[in-house]
Amino acid sequence: MPDTLNLDGLKPGQTVRCTVAKTPRTEDAQGTIERLMRKDLANRRALRSAQTKRRQRMVVYNRGNRDWVSRENPARVVRAIKGQTWTMVWTPDLAPDFRSVQSFLTVASA
Repeated sequence: MPDTLNLDGLKPGQTVRCTVAKTPRTEDAQGTIERLMRKDLANRRALRSAQTKRRQRMVVYNRGNRDWVSRENPARVVRAIKGQTWTMVWTPDLAPDFRSVQSFLTVASA
């Protein structure tokens, strides 16, 4: 597992395949990786459909002559565990995020 990612060879708009090589221990690293995983088109679609279903199942009831809403917890579509793979479009503004979690990821062009 390399300590540094070769991000200089990637061009903007290029599709890259990312893999979690090691499960991160800190919540900050997990959150960064999960945020990057949400850039995948399939994950975005799953999150959007889960949000739509949550809105359909939302219960509005009256309490003290005011409307209250019973909402579900959001779906956990992505998990930062070893072996998870996703594809995304590379943009240069993502480089600091990738460098902060470079010891947990492998990145290759797709």
